[in-house]
Amino acid sequence: MNLPASSRLQFTPDLNICRILNGMWQVSGGHGRINPKTAIQTMFKYMDAGFTTWDLADHYGPAEDFIGEFRRQVIATRGKEALANIQAFSKWVPRPGKMTKQIVEENINISRRRMDVESLDLMQFHWWEYRDSGYLDALKYMAELQTEGKIKHLALTNFDTEHLQIIIDAGIKIVSNQVQFSLVDRRPEVNMIKFCQEHGIKLFTYGTVCGGFLSEQYLGKPEPGKFQLETVSLRKYKNMIDGWGGWNFFQQLLTTLKQIADKHGVSIPNIAVRYILDKPAVGGVIVGARLGISEHIEDNAKVFNFSLDAEDLKQIDDISSQSRDLYQLIGDCGDEYRR
Repeated sequence: MNLPASSRLQFTPDLNICRILNGMWQVSGGHGRINPKTAIQTMFKYMDAGFTTWDLADHYGPAEDFIGEFRRQVIATRGKEALANIQAFSKWVPRPGKMTKQIVEENINISRRRMDVESLDLMQFHWWEYRDSGYLDALKYMAELQTEGKIKHLALTNFDTEHLQIIIDAGIKIVSNQVQFSLVDRRPEVNMIKFCQEHGIKLFTYGTVCGGFLSEQYLGKPEPGKFQLETVSLRKYKNMIDGWGGWNFFQQLLTTLKQIADKHGVSIPNIAVRYILDKPAVGGVIVGARLGISEHIEDNAKVFNFSLDAEDLKQIDDISSQSRDLYQLIGDCGDEYRR
């Protein structure tokens, strides 16, 4: 399988990425038991299909270790030059508190060792408590480590527009922000997209298929009970659907998406991903990879083989316009983590 050129983005001068990123939250627990050997074998399948870009974090269980072992096996079987085909974006999620250069450097070095890299492609920083301004200290020290060659690019995860502005005003160069963005959660359209366009920042979006809810699997099905939600993703995104408009209204959305999907000969998740990929400032969509348990390589590839037309967009937007306003209910991007 060869993905078309449209599947790639020149994200930074030195990083050419796949616009569907392989999400590794699914190896952190709560999504089924992952066999490490099988997981690494599956990572080769993703890379060979053109899905070369990985999204992970220091707290996603063995995710960073998997990247390190994957890199070593790539070198052993294909030579060191083949590493140019892998991009791995991690996150640092510290507990709030005083940030010193030593604390920051120690944590960055842990990720470098686990991932077996001299320089991290992209370090996406998350901070739990805005009232603690230590996030600015942490980012300034990370910028120093960037100058020293330990990090190639600085990025954020779940920062709202107001605090993204504060960081930019502090003179810190940010290349991306990772936020929840889907047909259900369209909060980035309120402020975030415009700000990112103005400052040359890309968005990487998660929750774009709502943990699997935006799929044929749930079309025409009764509302699942709490004990039927087998993964942490399903439990998380069921709450978003409830806030957005509830199960019956969600079925209207799925029915509409199915009609559009059938028209293009693709799947409901393809429509959900394509819609968000086409939004301004969006660099890529993160789709979870339950390595060795459930792969969607062939289906994900179809995202790059069609376009949504004006009629499709109108049908989707007509449904969205009837939903509750999650920005009013929750706040800006990431505010659900700081309530």
